[in-house]
Amino acid sequence: MSATPQTAGTDTGRPELKRVMGPGLLLLFVVGDILGTGVYALTGKVAGQVGGAVWLPFLCAFVVALLTATSYLELVTKYPKAGGAAVYTHKAFGVHFLTFLLCFAVMCSGLTSASSASKAFASNFFAAVGIDSSRGSVLMITSLAFMTLIAIVNLRGVGESVKANVVLTLIELSGLLIVIGVGVWAIAGGDGDTSRLNDFNVPEGKTAFSSVTAATALAFFAMVGFEDSVNMAEETKDPVRIFPKIMLTGLVVTGLIYIMVAISAVTLVSPENLNKGNTPLLQVVNVGAPGFPIEIFAWITMFAVANSALINMLMASRLLYGMSHEKVLPGPLGRVLQTRRTPWVAIIFTTLLAFALIGFADLTALGGTTAFLLLCVFAIVNLAVLVLRKDKVEHKHFHAPTLLPILGGVLCVYLASPLSGRATKDYEIAGWLMLIGVGLWALTWLLNKYVFNRTADFDPTHLDPSGPVN
Repeated sequence: MSATPQTAGTDTGRPELKRVMGPGLLLLFVVGDILGTGVYALTGKVAGQVGGAVWLPFLCAFVVALLTATSYLELVTKYPKAGGAAVYTHKAFGVHFLTFLLCFAVMCSGLTSASSASKAFASNFFAAVGIDSSRGSVLMITSLAFMTLIAIVNLRGVGESVKANVVLTLIELSGLLIVIGVGVWAIAGGDGDTSRLNDFNVPEGKTAFSSVTAATALAFFAMVGFEDSVNMAEETKDPVRIFPKIMLTGLVVTGLIYIMVAISAVTLVSPENLNKGNTPLLQVVNVGAPGFPIEIFAWITMFAVANSALINMLMASRLLYGMSHEKVLPGPLGRVLQTRRTPWVAIIFTTLLAFALIGFADLTALGGTTAFLLLCVFAIVNLAVLVLRKDKVEHKHFHAPTLLPILGGVLCVYLASPLSGRATKDYEIAGWLMLIGVGLWALTWLLNKYVFNRTADFDPTHLDPSGPVN
């Protein structure tokens, strides 16, 4: 699982964390946060939107992530003791309601990501044990059971460590290297159809450009997670010098892996078949290496997506707990178990929301909603870095060329907008989730003003700044 240091208090007077992470460990952490559910579950869905040129949306998503990463790098090296989009937004604009909306959007993106992971887990579980999963109700029950198990683990409490992240990263990476190896072997043997790589699926009334942008809007889900690594700045040796180089290297490594996986997948399996079901990479391994024990690959996939689901549900419940203690969400969400010291009300609330998402949205919609929410967050971060240029600091820090955050912000807004061809379902799911958040905020505001006679001064530096991981 991904590691996020638990720090309390504000920038002033809080204890320093031990700087233990060198370049190698930090690189594994960045790669581990990005690799996960997106590429394992959504490669086929992306292929269904764009056709054989499935590698192109992953390349475009990588470019957008890379541009946004430069903004995060400037902010994290400028403010090495404050991390996360909410903190940067609050520093730049100082609007409490905007900061709340951004925090809640991050929380919701964790829920949609975890829900998509639960669906992918269920599909791979049936493949691993050899059970026919053609009935949707069976997959639904399994997904809900898996999410219930995640809630139980969450209630007991989970200790996070960088060492565990390294082990899980290597497992996730091994599965993708198997796909790449199978693809290279098949292509070298003349079994793959490389002519598909230039084919576009262009529905009537659309252009190749609109097909690619619609697929990119979904494929961006595979690139999320890089922003979570900013929380390791305080534990990195010489972060101003090391962090930019390692984060950019990690993004390039994962981008290359995704493109190579996409090429291997579409040369062995047609886009139409890749788009069937929620286990596209299992199909690739089965076709390219029939003798390979498919159960092993299914368990690797399950391990990868289960880890993503657990970390995202942890993040979502802790973020709700933190906002409750900041008095911008109802107080009961901040209650904890006396024995385990875990936020049980927030865990139950987020689990029920995840149940609803699993029941009413398919994998494509969940992945698309995750990407949409984070693209909105990243658009604000790209703007915040420009606003915060007026805030000078004494120490040296990474400085992104001004054009990069401008391009990053424009592309994030475009991919989040209907102009990109984004599905209407993404807006519906995100809208309902955010409406729940605003409703809870309004209720809390009314209670604070007319019942408790107090005001909430929302300070995001008091929250765990973790973002969703892939």
